[in-house]
Amino acid sequence: MANKTKLKVLVIVSLIGATLSIILYQYGIWPFPKVVEIATIEITSDKDKDGITDLQDIVEGARLQIKKKPRYKSIYYKGGYPPQSEGVCTDLIWRAFKNAGYDLKALVDEDIKKAENEYYRVLEFGGPDPNIDFRRVQNLAVFLKRNAQSLTTIVDPTDINNLVQWQAGDIVCFKNHIGIVSNKRLRNGVPLMIHHSYRYPNEGNYLINSKQQITGHYRYPKQVKQTSQAKNEKISRKLWGLQLFTK
Repeated sequence: MANKTKLKVLVIVSLIGATLSIILYQYGIWPFPKVVEIATIEITSDKDKDGITDLQDIVEGARLQIKKKPRYKSIYYKGGYPPQSEGVCTDLIWRAFKNAGYDLKALVDEDIKKAENEYYRVLEFGGPDPNIDFRRVQNLAVFLKRNAQSLTTIVDPTDINNLVQWQAGDIVCFKNHIGIVSNKRLRNGVPLMIHHSYRYPNEGNYLINSKQQITGHYRYPKQVKQTSQAKNEKISRKLWGLQLFTK
């Protein structure tokens, strides 16, 4: 009887240990005990001339959606734009772009006119529809592929040279989803992602934990001048009293 009890305790402890190890790994705490410094790529583009770079504006615009908490609702809107209280993953993108001074709807509509044959989702629906084209993930993926800087789709927590390519404000495409790279990182250097899924916009470790494969990684607009500047960013969030994220 005593042996059975010991065995049960051993199994329970092992399961707890394994679960804790997985959690610590996912949140970048283990096997990375120290905060990994990732260089910030400084850019010069500032569409709205507010003294804040486009990538910073895009991140701020995305994070603003977390504060505003539009609820997830996917329907067709005459005129294209949903009310501020509603939205889906693509709405977070054009709203973030708007914060940087870009009219993403107009940009997508114009690009479709230039290369309609490349927009397969437009063709599937019988032609352009300005009321919805800019709100379809597949159309945004084509637009970004044609007009933005294409970057790696691999996230490697063990390679700093890889992680430096993932900068705040970058756009990440999946088959049926899209989001924006956050300016917060895990302790291992992997950035979080801001996106609208489920009920409200949120921020999390989606680049690593997503069940969908990353199909595209873009930086808009294409950058002419870029310089790397190392910045060790401070921890900002906690889990069970453990410091987890950087900002």
